[in-house]
Amino acid sequence: MASKPGLFTEWPWKKLGNFKYVILAPWVAHSLYTFMADGERDMLYVLTFPILLWRWLHSQIWISFSRFQTARTKHLIVSKSIDFEQVDRERNWDDQVILSGIAMYVVNMFVDGAKNIPLWRTDGAVLTVLLHMGPVEFLYYWFHRALHHHFLYTRYHSHHHSSIATEPITSVVHPFAEIVVYFLLFSIPMLTMAFTGTASVIMVLGYFTYIDFMNNWGHCNFELVPKWLFTIFPFLKYIMYTPTFHSLHHTQFRINYSLFMPIYDYMYGTMDTSYDTLYQTMLRGKIERPHVVHLTHLTALHSIYHLRLGFAERNKLDKLKMQTWAIPRYSFQYFLSWQRASINNLIGKAIQKAEEGGVKVISLGLLNQGEALNRNGELFLLKHLKLKVRIVDGSSLATAIVLNSIPQGTKQVLLRGNPSKRAYSIAIGLCQRDIQVIMVCKEEFERLKQKVSAQLASCLVYSKSYTPQVWIVGDGLIEEEQRKAPKGSCFIPFTQFPVKKMRKDCTYFTPPAMIVPKDLENMHACENWLPRRMMSAERVAGVVHALEGWDEHECGDTILDVEKVWNATLQHGFLPLAPPVLVFSTKALTSLNSSVKGVEFHYFARVDNEIGCTKLCGENS
Repeated sequence: MASKPGLFTEWPWKKLGNFKYVILAPWVAHSLYTFMADGERDMLYVLTFPILLWRWLHSQIWISFSRFQTARTKHLIVSKSIDFEQVDRERNWDDQVILSGIAMYVVNMFVDGAKNIPLWRTDGAVLTVLLHMGPVEFLYYWFHRALHHHFLYTRYHSHHHSSIATEPITSVVHPFAEIVVYFLLFSIPMLTMAFTGTASVIMVLGYFTYIDFMNNWGHCNFELVPKWLFTIFPFLKYIMYTPTFHSLHHTQFRINYSLFMPIYDYMYGTMDTSYDTLYQTMLRGKIERPHVVHLTHLTALHSIYHLRLGFAERNKLDKLKMQTWAIPRYSFQYFLSWQRASINNLIGKAIQKAEEGGVKVISLGLLNQGEALNRNGELFLLKHLKLKVRIVDGSSLATAIVLNSIPQGTKQVLLRGNPSKRAYSIAIGLCQRDIQVIMVCKEEFERLKQKVSAQLASCLVYSKSYTPQVWIVGDGLIEEEQRKAPKGSCFIPFTQFPVKKMRKDCTYFTPPAMIVPKDLENMHACENWLPRRMMSAERVAGVVHALEGWDEHECGDTILDVEKVWNATLQHGFLPLAPPVLVFSTKALTSLNSSVKGVEFHYFARVDNEIGCTKLCGENS
């Protein structure tokens, strides 16, 4: 939103949310009907909706390409990160696609020259090129300069300039009134073709594609135009901009106003003098070597849409540089015995690559660690005896998070789930706190009893009773057991995967995770099923391990000092999650505050019109 929103800032269909595309439904249905019916067919009218789909797909391709390159390229222009505020601000980038569809249908209805046009006309193509290079670029330049006047900038254009580190879709994120003016400018060639009878289907599609391509191209935050292009064709510097050219406009504001052709900036003295030097510097680039790598993998089949193409992401905390890599395998493949060798080979290659790149710590996320798969990462230590990169599985921090999530005053818990290194560590920690650990599986109970000292073993109880209200659960918990839990029970998972919610009268905690520090950069994507700005215990553990400079590995059967890891994590700014609580509307919460005296409440989350709150009753709250 602009700093001082002006008239017609909001898009007319904003309240429709994700249903906004129904606006086009009548025209789409009618075009399909005319296509199926006998008689003369207007190809542009029929193809309008496919053209809109192409524009949407074209932008999606640029989004994926840009984020992939941003995560790995050495030619990054602006080092500032993208945040969730920018993601939200640019969420409705496709509004302009809908507007263009409405415009095309309306013009086709009322302008005779836009009906039954041929597939191609050369004179129309020449006319479009000339009109774009002349009136469109010229008028855009002066309109853009006007938008940077304080009055218009604060009311409209500041919304677009809120994004310093641009993405392709940043190019079309503007207030409604501003986009309408752009559409009027871009319609000059198309309406001229229609009124002169020179319009063609290919030119309509081609001009839209050109506009989208150049917009997306120029808003990439990395340089991709090779220098040899300008060496062979020197005149191109006046008629083709580069990402560096437009990035300077987003950082310096009052220079480089041109649309796609810098010639007007050269003509009117608004060309940034540092452009050539910066462009060549960006082409040389700078290789960034991470200190920490988090190794994850795909989860559900649709999760590929939530990961960057190429499976890479990078973050920064102070001077510590982090990257996330992903094994191209889905969760279900990890449970296939014949896939284990292949998966371990991929993990081994990732560790070797990290070793060669000077990475300090690599953390194994999700199912990349496991007793059956690679003995909790120990397999790689045995293969590479002189490994400098430290392997971390996050079990120590996950144990600390679970122990500090247990409600105060708890005297007994039920521990349920497949036996694992993490389960044993949690059980020992509970026994050390004199909390009785009840187990309903005889085999799991006997295996765990062998892991603890005789003094602590007295806190372990084998029982068929499901009465405890606090359940520490892992993989292997079945639906029938959930139904046996008392009303109001808490399910606290100790594995990386969330518990399937079967009960509305019970509380479900998130898998072990922590809220990241405010100064952690480039955190604009959620990690699996975790909320925003939260990291899994495994990922946080790798970061803390590197920040502390610890020299030991945390894999195999090794568990670090749980209390030491927990305190170090808090000292570096990571925060524990507030426990799940009842959710009140803001109206009810106001009433609650006014009616309850002498009780302090901590507000920890807000979603739309709802706020969660929890009473401050101790350090574990």
